[in-house]
Amino acid sequence: MAQSRPIKMVIVGDGMVGKTCLLVAFTTGAFPGNDYEPTVFDNYAGTLLCDGITTNLTLWDTAGQEDYERLRPLSYPGSDVFLLCFSISSEASFNNILTKWQPELKHHCPNTPYVLIGTKADLRQENSAKRGVGFQSSRQEVGI
Repeated sequence: MAQSRPIKMVIVGDGMVGKTCLLVAFTTGAFPGNDYEPTVFDNYAGTLLCDGITTNLTLWDTAGQEDYERLRPLSYPGSDVFLLCFSISSEASFNNILTKWQPELKHHCPNTPYVLIGTKADLRQENSAKRGVGFQSSRQEVGI
C-alpha cells in the first residue's frame, strides 16, 4: 500500500462544542465519557485509507476559551487544513464562526483551507425551526 505525507489538521472552535470528543471518537472509535476537562493543547494521530493510499493524520486539539487566545495560534504553522467546529445546539457558537474563528484563521493562515463541522447533532432540540432561520442567514454570510 502506498503512503502519502502526513496531514496536519488543527481543530478550532468555541469551548465545549465537542472538538475533543470528535477527535477521540475518530481515533479510538468510541465516544469518550461525560467528564469534561478543558483542553489546553493535545495531539492525536489517526490514519485514513483512500484509493489504496494510507494517509497519516496529526490532529491538533486546541482550547477555545479566551484565556488561550495568545497560545492557540502557536499550533497553526504548517497546518494543511483546519476543522472549524460549532455546536448545532448553540447558535452563539455558530455566530462565533463569523466573528471570531474565520477572521482568526484568515489572519494567521490565509491560504489554508478549512472544513466547517457542526457537532452535537444528538442534542438538537425538536423545535429548532425558528433557530434554523438564523443559521440559514449566517450560512449565507459564511458562503455555504
